[in-house]
Amino acid sequence: MERKNQQYNGLKEECGVFGIYDINGHDTARITYYALHALQHRGQESAGIAISNGKIIDYHKGNGLVTEVFNDKNISELRGRVAIGHVRYSTTGLNQIYNAQPIVVRYRNGYLALAHNGNLVNADELRKELEESGSIFQTSTDTEIIVHLIARYITKGMVEAVKMAMQKIKGAYSLVIMTEKALYAVKDPNGLRPLCIGLLDDSYCFASESCAFDVIGARLIREVSPGEIVEVSEDGIKSYALEGQKKEAFCIFEYIYFSRPDSVIRGISVYAVRREMGRRLAMEYPVDADLIVPVPDSGIPAASGYSEVSGIPYGEGLVKNKYVGRTFIQPDQAHREIAVRLKLNVLAESIRGKRIVLVDDSIVRGTTSKRLVSMLRSAGAKEVHLRISAPPVKFPCYFGIDTPSRKELIGSKASVEDIRKMIGADSLGYLSIDGLLSCFDHVGFCTGCFDGNYPIKVPEEGSKFKFEAGVCYG
Repeated sequence: MERKNQQYNGLKEECGVFGIYDINGHDTARITYYALHALQHRGQESAGIAISNGKIIDYHKGNGLVTEVFNDKNISELRGRVAIGHVRYSTTGLNQIYNAQPIVVRYRNGYLALAHNGNLVNADELRKELEESGSIFQTSTDTEIIVHLIARYITKGMVEAVKMAMQKIKGAYSLVIMTEKALYAVKDPNGLRPLCIGLLDDSYCFASESCAFDVIGARLIREVSPGEIVEVSEDGIKSYALEGQKKEAFCIFEYIYFSRPDSVIRGISVYAVRREMGRRLAMEYPVDADLIVPVPDSGIPAASGYSEVSGIPYGEGLVKNKYVGRTFIQPDQAHREIAVRLKLNVLAESIRGKRIVLVDDSIVRGTTSKRLVSMLRSAGAKEVHLRISAPPVKFPCYFGIDTPSRKELIGSKASVEDIRKMIGADSLGYLSIDGLLSCFDHVGFCTGCFDGNYPIKVPEEGSKFKFEAGVCYG
């Protein structure tokens, strides 16, 4: 996808979704608010809640963090038993209110609201087809394409309409959909993005991550299966399967970086997997050193695992300022240098005169790693050995993760030794793909960002979508 005037120092997740069908008299708007707060790491551009009282769907959404969009007054005005919510991340210049979700529409049969995490790879052709048949679009997201398709087929019933839409769209989508009286959760046939089912007392809910359930006091039941449609209504909960072959290819970067460490996905603790990645990394790339230092926060579990296997003490060497927002888009080099120092600072007393193993989850462009190594050396580190708990990122993602083009990914254009020299580390080691996969009992992952083997056909890099650059994500 084409990008406009951006600087990427890391990968960015696109969205988080939540939905609840309440039968216990809960304050569904506030529950949704708290759940979205727990999913805030998945998107910081906009937030929204749609809620049904059985007759109409009301909503409130806006740009900003969950705590900025909602207050006691507007939450109190949202009343009903069925609700869905959404947090969204997007790129510079694209934080338009019309792109905030959930998308709420009124059509001939009533109301429909939808929230989406993922990205459609055939959005361009579908939008053209719909526009030529008379559809009018209000947003520049691919999510609205799904809404139009469902509305087109709705006379066949909601479940059949969703199935027919799923047969046309290609890509990654975890959806929560609501009508006036029912709630639906949908996952694409490859199961690329996470979506789980929980139970709050006797009320069913859905969320991108189980950490949202922990906050609201719900119990994790299971993950929505690839190609599954789950319906919750006054008749209870029902499951429907999309006909045709399904090949699970879950995004492995959810375990490496995106998901919160306290989440459980596909029955696996994210924290436990990241710690195991660190253990495997220590086996593959041992080094003689004095101190293991994580890059907070995502590098902490892997650093702990590396320390356990290597016997090298674990300690803090970098302190994170938790009150700094997104700093990856900066106008010039000088400001980007300051941005890194605003976000991370060195504990000189801990690292001075020591041989440091710096553990991080990934290297994208290499600029942040280079600055961190330089900061450690300036603070007196004797040696800096960089260890990455994932393979080199060589290919862009087309399924809902904001990545640079391949020419900007340092892993696609330079050898490990060349990257080491550019970063200025004494040594550099990446966890191998085999080592990464050995951390799981499960199979069925998308590793396209590492090896270019995508589960479905993707657009040729450099091709332009009709949407604004970067906005065709859900």
